[in-house]
Amino acid sequence: MLVNCVVYENGNKLADIPVSSISEYLTLPGCFVWVALHDATPEELAEVQQEFALHPLAVEDAQHGHQRPKVEEYGDSLFVVMHLLESGGDGQTALGVGEVDVFVGANYVVSVRNRSEHGFTEVRARCEREPELLKNGPGFVLYALMDAVVDRYFPVIDAFEVELETIEERIFTKGEARENVQRLYELKQRLTLLKHAVAPLLEGAGKLYGGRVPQICMGSQAYFRDVVDHLGRINASTDTIRDTIGTAISVNLSMVTIEDNEVTKRLAAWAAIFAVCTSFAGIWGMNFKNMPELEWRYGYVVALLLIVSICGYLFYRFRRAGWV
Repeated sequence: MLVNCVVYENGNKLADIPVSSISEYLTLPGCFVWVALHDATPEELAEVQQEFALHPLAVEDAQHGHQRPKVEEYGDSLFVVMHLLESGGDGQTALGVGEVDVFVGANYVVSVRNRSEHGFTEVRARCEREPELLKNGPGFVLYALMDAVVDRYFPVIDAFEVELETIEERIFTKGEARENVQRLYELKQRLTLLKHAVAPLLEGAGKLYGGRVPQICMGSQAYFRDVVDHLGRINASTDTIRDTIGTAISVNLSMVTIEDNEVTKRLAAWAAIFAVCTSFAGIWGMNFKNMPELEWRYGYVVALLLIVSICGYLFYRFRRAGWV
């Protein structure tokens, strides 16, 4: 679906145009065209490819989707893939993974957003509020899109940190260990999604401000360096959270073992107490003729008192030891 197709001249919006009229503006000096698509169909991508002469390999990646974040050069153009992370909402902890594919050339920008409801209207508005920066052309638009995507990662990682702190507060709560381990593993899975979105993009974005910078990005290196700095902070935070999760899982597994040991000790203590009863009852219940206690008047009472006394003593010792 076509979101919008706008032509800019010297940093200012010139007009909204149909896709079929793009070629008329590409030859104008100081002009570039910015096309935004949402869940584009093959026909829409084919039409855009024809207008801008996009590389077929890049178009194929955009059609298939589910690409690894990357920054690739095709001659004088760039193809950038970024992941969009969105929470499930309505209290859901699942993390939805969308994708935005950006084609950038000397006089055009094409952004193709897939599996994501949160658009980039604010990015376009920001660029149009800064015509002096928009004069840098498609390179600045690429930065603005990349910066918006990276900024969306910060609330995600903040939510991870808050959730991790909540789980840590419950680590030593009795009976919560197993549930905590499950929540930690779920958090680790979501953190992995963020890691897969950030780490490759950090590597690719580094090509846009240092070393042999693509011509499209000349004049915007400082902005891309800022994006790389943000990605580096997020990447470091994910590593820290992952290490903390690993430690928390180890502690929780230890707590599960301790709770199981407590149950085992209680069972062993009661088994020992009842074993005394069973032993005495077994001996005196054999009913041999020459057993002296069988003819004694007080034998039954004494046997019961002896059993109760020994069991009571064992209960007292186990109680002091914390086994019952």
